[in-house]
Amino acid sequence: MTASIDVQKVKEDAEAYFRQGNYYCSEAIVASIRDNVAPEMPEALISAASGFPIGVGRSKCMCGAVSGGVISLGYVFGRTGPSTPADPKSVKTLALANELQQAFRDSHRVLCCSVHTKGMDMASGEHKAQCIAFTGEMAEKTAQIIARESSELEG
Repeated sequence: MTASIDVQKVKEDAEAYFRQGNYYCSEAIVASIRDNVAPEMPEALISAASGFPIGVGRSKCMCGAVSGGVISLGYVFGRTGPSTPADPKSVKTLALANELQQAFRDSHRVLCCSVHTKGMDMASGEHKAQCIAFTGEMAEKTAQIIARESSELEG
């Protein structure tokens, strides 16, 4: 993992990946975290995020930007083998994922993509601009959480 995290660059790169059409929201966040925070992350994790855009497989449920952040937090802090529900890594990752989704709710009331895109044409500039903003916001918050928690581990 990178020693110093440039939170603004994580945000800007995620927004650029989405804006340029390279990735959807969840993929853009995972790719930006990989490029700026966790270069050891396998590229396959980006592909694992490919089913989450547009509210999980276009179902317009939970915002894919939140999902991308949760995937990234799981990669950095989650467990990699079987254990009990009380496993400290599991407990911590669930708490951090909850913090991330709560930050989105605090800003936007709900996680549901269908609420945020109601009445929007999915191909419109308005829709894309909103999703780019959500992607940047969640990439930034994810990077902030990783930076904070990583510094707590070091200190």
